[in-house]
Amino acid sequence: MSKEISAENLKAYAEDFADLPKSNATANTVAHNGILASSRNLASDVAMTPNFSVEIDTGAVANQKQSGRCWMFAALNTMRHPLQDEFKLKGFELSQNYTNFWDKFEKSNWFYENVIATADLPLGDRKVDFLMATPQQDGGQWDMLCALIEKYGLVPKDVMPETYNSSKSAELNSTLNTKLRHDAVALRALVAAKKSAAEIDAAKEDMLSEVYRLLVFTLGKPPVKFDWEYTDDDKVYHREAGLTPQTFFKKYVGWNLEDYLSMINSPTADKPYNHVYTVDLLGNVVGGRQVRHLNLKIDDFKQLAIKQLQAGETVWFGSDVGKSSDRQLGVMDTNVYQKSDLLDLDLSMSKAERLDHGESLMTHAMVITGVDLVNGQPTKWKVENSWGEKVGHKGYFVMSDAWFDEFVYQVVINKKFLSDDLKKVVADEHDNPTVLKPWDPMGALAL
Repeated sequence: MSKEISAENLKAYAEDFADLPKSNATANTVAHNGILASSRNLASDVAMTPNFSVEIDTGAVANQKQSGRCWMFAALNTMRHPLQDEFKLKGFELSQNYTNFWDKFEKSNWFYENVIATADLPLGDRKVDFLMATPQQDGGQWDMLCALIEKYGLVPKDVMPETYNSSKSAELNSTLNTKLRHDAVALRALVAAKKSAAEIDAAKEDMLSEVYRLLVFTLGKPPVKFDWEYTDDDKVYHREAGLTPQTFFKKYVGWNLEDYLSMINSPTADKPYNHVYTVDLLGNVVGGRQVRHLNLKIDDFKQLAIKQLQAGETVWFGSDVGKSSDRQLGVMDTNVYQKSDLLDLDLSMSKAERLDHGESLMTHAMVITGVDLVNGQPTKWKVENSWGEKVGHKGYFVMSDAWFDEFVYQVVINKKFLSDDLKKVVADEHDNPTVLKPWDPMGALAL
């Protein structure tokens, strides 16, 4: 039964406020400085010093600028780290614009295919609404990047450099999404008119041709074959002629992407641990690699990341970067702000409660490049971000272990570090993962 707020209620609320110790002083502080600055905890700065017992030197950070391609930057960073050392290429980057072009092209086809598949559902159906809300965007997940590389390979950044639209993507995203929704109207109408599969496919091919045109206008034309010149750190000149994106990836990166698996930590009741999950409608390459997650307890989750770091390999991870973090100082710590103490509010929620109630999900991907172990246990982690060198410690952040527990949701691990039992789970459930709803928080895209 509804109940309005009465004058008596308001009087009681005012009296409660007046009875709060130092309420006026707190009100003045917060009103003038804001909640975050007023609750900033100096002890966090002391605890989050950038010193680590296990650390991988990865050089200067990249900068995704005004785009949501963190998942791409983070993944390509993990691949360029060993490449820089092996070929003596300090500061080298792989082309994020190249993968960006094919991601947007493939996401358009993915959208068209799902529009056709759901065309019999009415407007207003939750699945249809989900598709139309964001036909495509910059964000993604690890397996989606792998699907692109497996199909299209990679190129150096100087072969397909950044453009205005790759670095500042709002105009392109807005225009492309308008086109995709426009095309969705036409595709749904063709299905409603019971046109043949051949007629619908022909219409879709015309639409994809127009998408390709738009992407070339805004991002440039991706190379099919190229010559690559570079001078290494020893001042030795090199020239490779007649490379393709696939041969470049094979020679200079050489990873078997099937070896790298997504682990998640989702302590919600609907996702029992030690099982493999996928998410309906999540992906980019039709016929390509499926998004799969192995859900693990937090201790198992962290120990795998530590093993990979100790073996000299960095770790791609997804987290909710905006929670309890100071972007400018590069600190991610559950104690960085003391908002509950400042405001006399109980703001506590468990990790599962935050996921179940829309308080948190993966928003950003970065790379773990170090960890500080004390008596074998992690206390803080070194993080390579992709926001340039003007934030944090020349672009690097420090993440407390408590923050890792609460706000890290995904890590990518080479399967060689998994126990035999977990390898068996992955093998047994690879082709038959549990399918989650499209709007499940584990389907969130990192931006």
